Amino acid sequence: NGTSVKEFILLGFPGTWQFRVSFVVVFALMYTLTVIGNASIIALVWRSSNLHTPMYFFLCNLSFLEIWYTTGVVPKAIGVMLGTSQTISFSVCIFQLFFLLSLGSTECFLLSVMAYDRYLAICYPLRYSSLMNSVLSIRLALSSWLGGFLAISLLAFLTSRLTFCGPDVINHFLCDIDSCLALSCTDTWPVELATFLISIIVVVASCVVTLVSYMYIISSILQIQSAHGRKKAFSTCSAHLSVVTIWYGSTMFLYVKPSAQNSLDLNKIVNTFNTVVTPLLNPFIYTLRNKEVKLALGQAFQKK
Repeated sequence: NGTSVKEFILLGFPGTWQFRVSFVVVFALMYTLTVIGNASIIALVWRSSNLHTPMYFFLCNLSFLEIWYTTGVVPKAIGVMLGTSQTISFSVCIFQLFFLLSLGSTECFLLSVMAYDRYLAICYPLRYSSLMNSVLSIRLALSSWLGGFLAISLLAFLTSRLTFCGPDVINHFLCDIDSCLALSCTDTWPVELATFLISIIVVVASCVVTLVSYMYIISSILQIQSAHGRKKAFSTCSAHLSVVTIWYGSTMFLYVKPSAQNSLDLNKIVNTFNTVVTPLLNPFIYTLRNKEVKLALGQAFQKK
């Protein structure tokens, strides 16, 4: 008998005006650095012929994804914290949820593909060029994008079928699945079950592929006789391993759980790390821990 809610109010980070403005400054600065950093990696790989390899092709896909991932969050979050754009319609809320979860799923698949690429490079160095050719690289990247968006389609559809009778305040700076489930006045069990099952398929399955790949990688590295050889082999995957650890740690906390309706305030903090901090860290991790990228970066500056 209740009236269906057609729009929501995003709460963001409650506090004084000065507190919220400080958050806006931090978010804006991190967003700018994220876009510049990831766009620079794409431009660097595009211009440097020695970086035209499958590893850096996948890295470009990841950087392109990170730009859109943070763009789907930060501009709206800034408007919410400034109080100029706190409302969001139901349809836009579902679209943001679908967009962000799809990109997050795509990142899981891309990271597992990158782990598989490193497995082939280290465990089969002589056959790597024939095993990981350009056709296979494109197919794996395309499959990651399609798989990420298709995996979330059912979840977004089920969420769009929920009814919201009030309250209409979302304790977040974005529309996420937990907040929508907390506000729904209908049975959310099907959506919670779908969220859990899709999380298992996307997050856990891709994580298993990554872990198995690194088990073989570490085993192969330990069999290398020289210390220099082991260090060189490990340096080719250390940046990716760092990104994997950060990403999967926060993602599993957010989505791989039987019930989605708990710790909304804590989820907000972890979401901030996942959608704002991690996309910023990735280009710096790959730049600072990868000799080939640093060499190409130095050559680019010398040309200028």
